[in-house]
Amino acid sequence: MAEFTTKIKEYRAKTNMKQDELAAMVGVRRETIIRLEKGQYNPSLKLAMDIAKVFGTTVEELFVFEDEGNQNCNKKL
Repeated sequence: MAEFTTKIKEYRAKTNMKQDELAAMVGVRRETIIRLEKGQYNPSLKLAMDIAKVFGTTVEELFVFEDEGNQNCNKKL
């Protein structure tokens, strides 16, 4: 089964940013940020890029999609 993970929470902690602050910066609701951090929501490409831009990093650094069925096929979003 595939697993989707994010490092949003880690990046928020480094910058002392609250979920609602990040949500306002990228134009979504706080609940969307919560679901992203829990891996319950796959962001659109635009949202992923907007979040990466806020933290000055890449989409690939923030979002990781791992296919557990094929260990040699780890993909980053």
